[in-house]
Amino acid sequence: MPEAVVRRLIVVLGDQLNRDSGVFDDFDPAQDRVWMAEVAGEARHVWSHKARIALFLSAMRHFRETLIAEGVPTIYHQLGNHPFATLSDALSADLVALKPSAILMARAGEFRLQEAVARCATDHGLPLYLAPDRHFIMSTGDFALWARNRNMLRSEHLYRLLRRRTGILMVGTEPRGGRWNYDAENRHAFGRQGPPPVRPPARFPPDAITRDVLRDVETHFPSHPGHTVDFDWPVTPTQAKSALTDFVDHRLAQFGRYQDALWTRNPYLFHARLSPALNLKLLAPSGVLAAAMESLDAGNAPLAAVEGFVRQILGWREFIRGIYWTQMPAYQDHNALEARNRLPDFYWTADTDMACLREVIGQTLRYGYAHHIQRLMVTGLFALLLGVEPRQVHEWFLAVYVDAVEWVELPNTLGMSQYADGGLVASKPYVASGRYIQRMSNYCDGCRFKPDQAIGPTACPFTTLYWDFLIGHRARFAHHPRTALQWRSLERFDEPTRVAIGRQAEELRTHLA
Repeated sequence: MPEAVVRRLIVVLGDQLNRDSGVFDDFDPAQDRVWMAEVAGEARHVWSHKARIALFLSAMRHFRETLIAEGVPTIYHQLGNHPFATLSDALSADLVALKPSAILMARAGEFRLQEAVARCATDHGLPLYLAPDRHFIMSTGDFALWARNRNMLRSEHLYRLLRRRTGILMVGTEPRGGRWNYDAENRHAFGRQGPPPVRPPARFPPDAITRDVLRDVETHFPSHPGHTVDFDWPVTPTQAKSALTDFVDHRLAQFGRYQDALWTRNPYLFHARLSPALNLKLLAPSGVLAAAMESLDAGNAPLAAVEGFVRQILGWREFIRGIYWTQMPAYQDHNALEARNRLPDFYWTADTDMACLREVIGQTLRYGYAHHIQRLMVTGLFALLLGVEPRQVHEWFLAVYVDAVEWVELPNTLGMSQYADGGLVASKPYVASGRYIQRMSNYCDGCRFKPDQAIGPTACPFTTLYWDFLIGHRARFAHHPRTALQWRSLERFDEPTRVAIGRQAEELRTHLA
């Protein structure tokens, strides 16, 4: 370990791999040191998917090589080459050895890690400075000002504000095309014929650094879920830009129309596969938005598709980050619907008779990936209808997806998926019966359960639990302006039928407990 006195120790975490970060603004190689560490505790904080661990470690090691090649003095603790179990342990040891005058970092992507670094700084009597984070369009402070004194926080309001500020998809003060939203043109199912021809996303076979990482993952985390045999994610900015170009050139044009569609043995379809690179900051959202706009201006992608994509990057992603940092740490404990059940074991094995869950969980365990509707309306929906304790759902989502960083995953899971925050993120619970999955996919083909049945041996568990959810939460949502019509559909059932639905739902919960 270097024995030197330094001016600033610059902490770079695994999701902060952008060279234009504010931490480098006044970097002096004669006085400052970049500090990075791989520690087993971060892979075990939740039972992380092997591909998720591999993505972080490979991207970190590639970033290290970039820094070293540029002559940036870098202290890097590689897994297996040090005795530290946690990030705090490693950082504390180097604070003693290096005696910096201050710690500098960009805001962490997880409240827990931000607090850990802050505690280390306090314990060693050092100031902790937060550098500007240019990765996002809106700062957390700006979001807090926007959110102040608002009765409701809605992503649509922020989305329109940011479009006006940036000029993206705007003509003067009006939305391009005359409309803010193109959902009517977007979000179609494939129909019985299945998806049209779609070019598979660009793959990035592991190089020597990544191959070393994959071996380390298998050595240090052999019992973790998933595997690494299919690992092909971009792990450098250059690869991430190639992935962006590939998406814009070959799938963006159909993205909007089919962004909610599902099909067996087609994990990616027209989706971008860019969220891992964005969340590790290998790609800047400003560059992603610019590429989409260039495609629109060149006539290569229609306005509806580009608007649907821009909405996710400029609107939803910025909104979710603001929610996280204005609501933590209390947010992680929200449980507005008082759900108490445990997450079924099949979420870790895909061993279930329900074809849709078997498909999506199996895909997740294989690739560490599922697109947003697979997460919201299959795995997330079933957990919500079953009444799983939200913290367990959150920890599963954080563990199994390669793009999972807590600032984006937690509000999406607790708020959007589980309605655990009582409507802060989503104005209504996203609940549906098995008929929705049947309409949007071919998952139900050959499944022994029937999505139009709520009672009996072949009743779809989604459908049974959906009606039971409506019955159980009738008092809360029957008069809600966005859910009243949905809850009014309960009127088709007489009391004996409702009792039978409740009994079958309880049997399902008992069986899966």
